[in-house]
Amino acid sequence: MTQSSAAPPAGHVREDAAAATDLVKSYGTGDGAVTALRGVSAAFARGQFTAIMGPSGSGKSTFLHCLAGLDTATSGSVVIGGVEITALSRTRLTKLRRDRLGFVFQSFNLLPMLTAEENIRLTGRLGGRRADRQWFDTIVDALGLRERLSHRPSELSGGQQQRVAVARALLTRPEVLFADEPTGNLDSRSGAEVLGFLRTAVDAYRQTVIMVTHDPVAAAHADRVLFLADGMIVDELAAPTIDRIHAQMRRLEPAPCG
Repeated sequence: MTQSSAAPPAGHVREDAAAATDLVKSYGTGDGAVTALRGVSAAFARGQFTAIMGPSGSGKSTFLHCLAGLDTATSGSVVIGGVEITALSRTRLTKLRRDRLGFVFQSFNLLPMLTAEENIRLTGRLGGRRADRQWFDTIVDALGLRERLSHRPSELSGGQQQRVAVARALLTRPEVLFADEPTGNLDSRSGAEVLGFLRTAVDAYRQTVIMVTHDPVAAAHADRVLFLADGMIVDELAAPTIDRIHAQMRRLEPAPCG
């Protein structure tokens, strides 16, 4: 059973963007209690793209939400950029999520009354920060949004809306970008465009990406894949391919009844 990534070579200190140690998450009490995570430990190196996969109910989304501070673990710790977020007050955790983390979800979560540019700049403005113009131009041009900045979400395709969400997530240069099924509402072409840019963000800008997905094609864009089952990490693939991911997922799916 794999509960952490491989150790770095001797003499090399790996710089982790995020790490979880003995993470447990339970819902309810007594006989009705459900344990979604069972002592999960994993480290996420800076500038690495990690996909998290597993059968339905495996705990993959719960793991991502606890890592990102969107849900509170029952026990264990999460450290992001040297800060143990499990020890933060609600106010400080909210500030850390706003200032140091980026989020991309299956639903695009854009404000319908704002233009694409206003949506991209929203998080920075809420934090009282002026975005670096050169960095804004870099991500807007890389995502092909230059001609769409004055458009509202209703005037954009699904793929364009998700690219706006990715630009918003990256504008603050986050410690980690968390993506929860980011291609789930997209056609294959739009999904490939979004995944291609996430790959570029890692390779060109040393961004750290942690993504939950059910799609082997999406996961194959990552540097490694962590597989969860029954609330535990049960395997890990480095340099994953679609065929190897498919094979591992088949092993993890429950056998059919009857």
